[in-house]
Amino acid sequence: MFAVHPDLLYRFLTRSLVSPNSGEGWLSKLGVQKLEPTKESHSRMLSDKEVIYALHTHNIRPDSFDKYLKNYEENVNLIHSKRTELNCELVASWTVDVGDLDQALHLWQYTGGFERIDQAQTVLSQDESYQKLLKERGNHLRSRHLQYLLAFSYWPPVVKREEKNIYEIRSYRLRPGTMIEWGNNWARAINHRRKNDEPFAAYFSQIGRLYNVHHIWCYKDLQSRKETRESAWRSPGWDECVAYTVPLIREMHCRILTPTSFSPTK
Repeated sequence: MFAVHPDLLYRFLTRSLVSPNSGEGWLSKLGVQKLEPTKESHSRMLSDKEVIYALHTHNIRPDSFDKYLKNYEENVNLIHSKRTELNCELVASWTVDVGDLDQALHLWQYTGGFERIDQAQTVLSQDESYQKLLKERGNHLRSRHLQYLLAFSYWPPVVKREEKNIYEIRSYRLRPGTMIEWGNNWARAINHRRKNDEPFAAYFSQIGRLYNVHHIWCYKDLQSRKETRESAWRSPGWDECVAYTVPLIREMHCRILTPTSFSPTK
């Protein structure tokens, strides 16, 4: 037996499983339609707000976890003290309980588009206290990554939670050219997941790792997560939405998150 590379298999299926009479392939039967040319950017078609989100992912040295959290809380307080000038605020801050351990995620919101991000970077580059915290934080980290994201327009607005919760971030790497199909399918799929108030936020990448999607869900605990997800599978139509989106995915993984003590959402 020999292994077939997934991309070669994908190309074979999309070429060979096409009916010569109908021009309809196997993937199109699953809902993966050929995209028509458009003069509208995909970002504009999927997101309707001039709000940019920054997702910072920090991999922390295990022996520096507490020092790192103290440093980042000071960082948050400093930025919030300049909130009017910077037009940005922390939406949520988490540490990872299941998945990539010794990791923290921080989600920031910038109102006013990339112009506000440029202005904020200029201000902070000249702030000695911020630069000192940034330098100190480097001693506590193994690596870090930043993505600029847009929110999907079909997702419910972000509502900060006040009671104790856990969160799940499900991250997907999609096949290039499939973001519109993803949005079309999830605009329907989200209706199957609203009743338990579990959707928190959903984003797609603009700068950083491209064709990345992040869905963030909120649960009381792992048991309620299990029950809620099983309930979705009993909802007529959910299985079809899953079947339509699976062919769009190249890679996916999930992490279970706990809010930090200074996270605006709990």
